[in-house]
Amino acid sequence: MTTFDPKADLRHYLGQAREALLWKLDGTTEYDARRPLTPTGTNLLGLVKHAAGVEGGYFGETFGRPCPEPMPWMAEDAEPNADMWATDGEPREEIVARYRRVWAHSDATIEALDLDALGQVPWWPSERREVTLHRVLIHVTAETNRHAGHADIVRELVDGSAGLRAANSNLPPGDRSWWAGYHDRLEETARRFRTPLDR
Repeated sequence: MTTFDPKADLRHYLGQAREALLWKLDGTTEYDARRPLTPTGTNLLGLVKHAAGVEGGYFGETFGRPCPEPMPWMAEDAEPNADMWATDGEPREEIVARYRRVWAHSDATIEALDLDALGQVPWWPSERREVTLHRVLIHVTAETNRHAGHADIVRELVDGSAGLRAANSNLPPGDRSWWAGYHDRLEETARRFRTPLDR
């Protein structure tokens, strides 16, 4: 008979999202890990730095268990988007190591509390500020998966690497030639719907 453990299920999916996000850095140069590839500056290392700050807040301050190390890029007086890119003085190895230390702190909070434990998210509106660990686990898992999806696209723009996880690409088999043909076919189909309003 299968035993259901909702907390273990949530931790499993959060763990998968964390690993997927970090995996997207594997094999990149310093330049490619940092370079902005969207008009809003989205970059691989910035996504990891942001995820560390998000977890540190939600599993730390929310439950009265602040992270032992400060993250100045998350402070109210930090410059806009300071959490979304790595400065010259922030080595990639340190950002990744810090993210892993935040995981450990988050996991300790998750382990110590029941799913119905109450916390307060200070940056949420007062009418919905009170939350349970269960809700925070779902929220952070969803947000981490969202950023792992951003990283999927950014990494593909860097060097064509794509896939869900290291052990499971979740993509149909095909070499570069097959994918180029597939891309061209989609573009040809899309062009049939083009109007003067499209760029």
